[in-house]
Amino acid sequence: MATHVTTIRRTMEFAVPAALLAGWWFLGQLGVHSFYFPPLREIWASFQQTWLFARVGSDVVPTLSAIALGYAASVVVGIAVGVLLGLLPRVNEFLTPLFDFFRALPSSAAVPILIVLLGVGMSMKIAVVMFSALWTIILNTSDAVGSVDPVARETSLSYHLRPFDRLMRVVLPSASPQIVAGMRVALNQSIILVIISEIIVSSSGIGYFIENAQWTFDITGMWSGLLLIGVIGFALTKLFQLVERRVLAWHRGLHRKAQL
Repeated sequence: MATHVTTIRRTMEFAVPAALLAGWWFLGQLGVHSFYFPPLREIWASFQQTWLFARVGSDVVPTLSAIALGYAASVVVGIAVGVLLGLLPRVNEFLTPLFDFFRALPSSAAVPILIVLLGVGMSMKIAVVMFSALWTIILNTSDAVGSVDPVARETSLSYHLRPFDRLMRVVLPSASPQIVAGMRVALNQSIILVIISEIIVSSSGIGYFIENAQWTFDITGMWSGLLLIGVIGFALTKLFQLVERRVLAWHRGLHRKAQL
């Protein structure tokens, strides 16, 4: 029964976007469109001409590189700092308001400052991604580590586990679901902010192409860029979910046993 429900849910994930695209395509065939909303067949033709090999190296690779490098750095630094804060409650209580302030600050507002500090280039885009993703990962990790079941902590102490073993075998496994949830949110933020930074100021990337297409009234090209962003976001989300299912397989199995 559970497998059947999962199959239906996964089918619906693809069925709804496919139905919307099919409806857009059908309306275009009927001639129902405007200058700002061109037929989907024209957008698809522009997509094939622009993004299938033609501008992969010049625009797609810089965008994906900025996302990958900035996100990876955010995960490493965010988890390390978050674990440290979770293990030091006094320090965590002192610094949490500061991290909350940075998380509430619109990441796009930091782009002009980072441009002044780092200039226009890959380092600026990586820094923007880190600024958008880092605080969410730190706060989720510190909260998860600080909220580990006290019974589990005391049990590990009674068995005289070394601090490193206690961290790796008790603390991190217990905190991993919430840490992964923070990483998922941070990934979405990374995709959005790298596009925004490229739109504001950049000489390459998908956001730069979309901004340039807008100013030259290449509406189909602009829509093809938006379509590519959606495809990239969807693909990265599915890849993350695949990794999440493997990493947290033990947690789901434990949860199912608890419900029996």
